[in-house]
Formats: sequence, structure tokens, C-alpha cells
Amino acid sequence: MSPDIAIALVAVFASVALSVCLLGALMLRWLTPEQREIRRLAGRGADGIIAELELQDVASPWVKRFQQVVPKSPKEMTKLRRRLTAAGYRSVSASIIYGTAEVVLPFIVGGITLMWFGFSKWYIVLFGAVVGYMLPGLWLGRKTAQRQKEIRNGLPDALDLMIVCIEAGSGIDQAIVKTSDELDISHPALAEELRLVTTEIRAGKPRLEAFKNFASRTKVDDVRSLVAMLIQTDKFGTSVAQALRTHAEVSRTKRRQNAEERAAKIGVKLVFPLVFCLFPALYVAILGPAIIDYLRVFKPGIVQRGR
Repeated sequence: MSPDIAIALVAVFASVALSVCLLGALMLRWLTPEQREIRRLAGRGADGIIAELELQDVASPWVKRFQQVVPKSPKEMTKLRRRLTAAGYRSVSASIIYGTAEVVLPFIVGGITLMWFGFSKWYIVLFGAVVGYMLPGLWLGRKTAQRQKEIRNGLPDALDLMIVCIEAGSGIDQAIVKTSDELDISHPALAEELRLVTTEIRAGKPRLEAFKNFASRTKVDDVRSLVAMLIQTDKFGTSVAQALRTHAEVSRTKRRQNAEERAAKIGVKLVFPLVFCLFPALYVAILGPAIIDYLRVFKPGIVQRGR
């Protein structure tokens, strides 16, 4: 493939990618709630707007700003937003970037494979385009798994801090705030989720609903069992500190068992590096002199020709 054709293909792919990004940004901007509200008010005219403002209570700018900070519940999010939230990305721009990556990466990876292999091996180009389409999903799944692991490992420490705060006389809300502040360095993912729980409670949501949203956002089994335990504790009026202590012991036991399980799998996982990397060099070092002596004794002509 000549350099002129390669440059032309790259220019075509770049122009298509930029056009798709621009079109997607314009469509998403047109479909935002603010733009829909502006179009609705513009269609009603000035009299309709004045009548609506007279009948409704207009919130102050501070209230509107606070309402924008309150996170949405998982039920109000789309499927993509829920996946991105589980990975720790809550902004609207994250979904735009993810959708753009799913559209652009197949063209980029397919263009690279096309430049490398040419039109004759079209199946490799098609495979590269499919891989480019799957890359954002694989990356998002890996980020979600890493975040869930961080939350799962930090949950026993968070429960211990909450127990100390509750036994010192603080309420459950103050204990969550203090725990999120203390875990900001060691377990930032869990601290961020606890701050979201505090924000939802301060915004007026019931505590149990905020805990359910916490479990729905993280999709961690230990968090779900914790939320179920807190719901039962609130329903039957039992001791919160004792229930948290029991759950912390169970979570710590699971964490230790997972570490022991991973340690037990090391021997099996080391088989492949040993067989393909270490054993060939070891066989050459051990069996090489014996093979040379064998050839020297039984087939001296081969050794002399090798010299």
C-alpha cells in the first residue's frame, strides 16, 4: 500500500470519527432536560409562562444548585449510566465519551489492520473492528471489578469505624460521615459511596432508601447483605452496633478466605510460566552436555561437521 493511499484512509477515518462525535454531541445537547424545558416554555408563550410562575413556587438558586448535587437513584438512570456509575463515573460526559469510543474505536482499529494487512485479508480487518467495538466494554468491566474489589476489601474497616462511632454516642448518620472522612485515603471508592449516602439522606431521602441505592450502585454482595441487615435491624429495633460487629466479623472472614484461596491457586498458575519459560532453558543446560557426549561417541561425524 502506497503512502498516499494510507494517508487518505487515515484522513477519511478521522473525518468520519469527528463527524460522528460532533453529531452525537449536538444530539445529546438538544435532548438535555434544560433544552426540552426551554422549548416547552417557548411554545407556550409569555402569558403561559407568567401564569405557570404564578401558580408554582419558584425555588431559589441555592436550592436548584443543591438539587443538581443530589445523585439520582439507580432506578432513574439508564442502563449505560448504571454501568458507568458502578465503575465510578457519574457525569454525563462519561456516557458521551463511552458512546463515542464505541463508535470511533472500530474505525480506528479496523483502519490500522487494513493498513497493515490490506484488503486481501478482510476477515482480519473485520475481526479488528469487532475487537475495537468490544474494547470499551472490556475496559469498563475491568474498572467495575476493581472498584467492587476495593469496596469489598474496605467494608470491614468501615464497619469497625462505624461501630466505634456508634458506641461513642453518635448516630448512624454521623457515624457514616465520620467513616467517609477517615477512609478517604485508605479506601477512596468506599468513602465516595458513603458520602453519596450522606448526600441523599441530607437531601430528604429515607435512610433505608439511601442504603438500597448504595447497594444498587455498587452491586457488591457484601453491601447488599449489609443493607438487608440494616433494614431488619431498623424494623425489629435490635442493636445496630451488635449487628454491625457481627457483619464486620463475617466480612473479615470472607476477605481472609479469599486471600487464602488466591494463595492456594498460585501453584497451579505457576505451571504455565515454568513449562514455557523456565523448563526449556533448564533442559538445555542439563541435557545439552549429555546429548553432545552421545553424539560424540555414537555419531562422531556429526560433531566434526558441526565444528
